[in-house]
Amino acid sequence: MLTFDTRSVIYRYCLIVTVIALLSGPAALAQDQNKENEPPPSPVQVAAVKTEMVLNQISLVGTTEAFSESTVASEISGVVEYFPVKEGDYVKKGDLLVQLKETELKLRLKGAVAAKKRIEANLRNAEKELERVSKLRESNSVAEKQYDTAFYTYQALSQELLQNEAEIDLLNYEIKQQKVLSPFSGFVAKEHTQVGEWINKGGPVVTLLGLDKVQITVDVPERYSVMLASQGNVNLLIKSVSNNPFSGKIYAVLPQGNPNSRTFPVRIHLENPDLKIKSGMETIVTFNLADKKSALLIPKDAIVTAGENRMVFLVNGGKAIPIGIQILGYYDGGVAVEGNLKPGDPVVIRGNERLRPGQPVTIID
Repeated sequence: MLTFDTRSVIYRYCLIVTVIALLSGPAALAQDQNKENEPPPSPVQVAAVKTEMVLNQISLVGTTEAFSESTVASEISGVVEYFPVKEGDYVKKGDLLVQLKETELKLRLKGAVAAKKRIEANLRNAEKELERVSKLRESNSVAEKQYDTAFYTYQALSQELLQNEAEIDLLNYEIKQQKVLSPFSGFVAKEHTQVGEWINKGGPVVTLLGLDKVQITVDVPERYSVMLASQGNVNLLIKSVSNNPFSGKIYAVLPQGNPNSRTFPVRIHLENPDLKIKSGMETIVTFNLADKKSALLIPKDAIVTAGENRMVFLVNGGKAIPIGIQILGYYDGGVAVEGNLKPGDPVVIRGNERLRPGQPVTIID
């Protein structure tokens, strides 16, 4: 038979168990519901962080320039009749830049053509006269002076015809030059004339910039200039255009430096097919130097850009963990970085653009 104290202990035990069950029930239910609401693991591809010996690099600021720049001039004098372009326009090779008035030249051409017909008629008569006198000369029926007169008249008219034909060719050429055409594709950077203005022979029409390819000029300190390889590859970052670097090539290290700053200009060529790069843009140029160092390398595709920051997603325990990094250099598709990484760490290279911190992932081949 249970005593009062025993019944009291059993009652208190049952009460505690009931309270625990009531408290843990909603939490367990919420946890189960959270598991049901969690998205499935995101499929990703990964690559291992490596340690390799890479070339030391130096980054300097350069400036983009148009690869082709020309002040297009008129080959002849004249009054501007039509000026269809304006500053900022993009023109293709052969497009019309300016049209000069042709009235005077066409009138002179008309007169030269009429003169040619007159000369040709006189030449035919002179030719017939020379043939007639030549036959009489053979039979000694004409004086030598008369033959000479017919011969030299024919020769003079022949030369006059050649001179007239040259004048016609020149007038046709000048009429053709009344249209000033673009010598290459590019942007109109400056206008030098307007409709109604007189242009002298050789006078400027427009300044044209060709930007299908750009040239970057960087002043490299003397101690580094001797460590650059001719035709070596460089990485170029033009932040106003893209956060991803471009790949360029050294065209020349100029032999004449600045004696005050002890720097040498280095020219770099870069293709610009979409014409986004303009002349005068700031460019951060990264050069490979001769000496080497050890560095952590990851594939370029592992890097995720978040504003001014860079990070990678490390797979740890089946989840994507963001790790902030600092880029030290680019090497043929690989990127040298500094951050909380070690060799062998798996970083996401495919599928990282849609990941969230702590998101479950599944690694696929």
